[in-house]
Amino acid sequence: MATLAKGSKKLTNAWAFYDWANSVYPLVISSSIFPLYYGFLFPKENPNILFLGYEFKSTALISFVTAFAFLCVAFISPILSGIADFAGNKKRFMQFFCYLGAISCIGMYWFTKDNIYFGIVCFFFGLIGFWGSLVFYNSYLPDIAYKEQQDSLSAKGYSFGYIGSVILLVINLIMILGKEGEEALHAMRMAFAMTGIWWILFAQYAFWYLPKGNKNADKITKDVVLNGFRELKKVQSQLYQNLRLYRYLVAFFVYSMAVQTVMLVATYFGEQEINWSTDSEKTTGLIISILVIQLVAVLGATLTSKASEKFGNISTLIVINAIWAIICVFAYFVTEPIHFYVTAGFVGLVMGGIQALSRSTYSKFLPKTDDTASFFSFYDVAEKIGIVIGMAIYGTIDQITGSMRNAIVFLMVFFVAGLLLLLRVTKNETSEVE
Repeated sequence: MATLAKGSKKLTNAWAFYDWANSVYPLVISSSIFPLYYGFLFPKENPNILFLGYEFKSTALISFVTAFAFLCVAFISPILSGIADFAGNKKRFMQFFCYLGAISCIGMYWFTKDNIYFGIVCFFFGLIGFWGSLVFYNSYLPDIAYKEQQDSLSAKGYSFGYIGSVILLVINLIMILGKEGEEALHAMRMAFAMTGIWWILFAQYAFWYLPKGNKNADKITKDVVLNGFRELKKVQSQLYQNLRLYRYLVAFFVYSMAVQTVMLVATYFGEQEINWSTDSEKTTGLIISILVIQLVAVLGATLTSKASEKFGNISTLIVINAIWAIICVFAYFVTEPIHFYVTAGFVGLVMGGIQALSRSTYSKFLPKTDDTASFFSFYDVAEKIGIVIGMAIYGTIDQITGSMRNAIVFLMVFFVAGLLLLLRVTKNETSEVE
């Protein structure tokens, strides 16, 4: 088919639609159904798991597995993105990770207490597939949209993702509610399989229209891996020469560490720390809380985009970080369902905004280049290494103290530090995105 022009509506909508396809993974697997299922398998009355010869608190184990998965993604993504830009086939890499993640979700249907190793492996590769595909998905943004389109398009992508994932979650909710015991657990496993199928099917629209990659790239050679490292070295030197971009990336690394950790552990926190009266109330309450987060996040992403137009990207990010810090302190005292619902609403409001605006701000700060995947690999590596540190710290505090409350209030430190680091990106250095 003919190559679509940069900035065209059909091309930008196709890019944003991949969020519709893959956002079911973080919602169903990371945020709602799987944490519920995992909590029922390993209840807080008996939370310990013997894994690889060691005894872990169940929530700490999932934090450590998540941290290790992100460590792997952080290691391979800069190499792969450098190769993708050099070889001009970033779409092929994006497809590979998409299918890896989706098939792993389907495999999680067989995650049972008697099949814990297979289940953990599928959970592990699902994470790698989702985040690996985002390296290449994010790198398309400056390729397919002009600078003035990128804030709104980034927000549109997240909005598509929130809406699409909520539709599947509602379907899953209808399947699960009213069921008890093994019947309910089977419905949850069906939700895992449906997530993988949804992801594969709807991704095809984006894959049909997105360009292959850099048209002027050379052919793959036997030195392609070394060329990937050379690309990284070149990007690294440019980062150090661009003070504005460098300072922003450092700030992003710090506050993203906390944002992603909160998003990954929120439902585990609600499952373990909130005083639900019955298992049925817990299932309904947690899923409704996640729905609230997703729906409010659409509003949050839109409001943040509007705020950035009026007050500037950096100023808006500073305010959002301050709100996140307050949420972490408040969460320490949350014990009842109504408190959890209120907290979920505020989390949703700032979650969509900080993700969309962080991505588009970085895209605006990039120098003119065709090697966008290599630059975005630095963005993604910063995010992934931050998650590794955040989840490792969170899991360690949870394992040692036996309480997730102590771990989540500690994340406030990263939001405050991120706020202070954003202040260093001064007005005269940020020009139009201040």
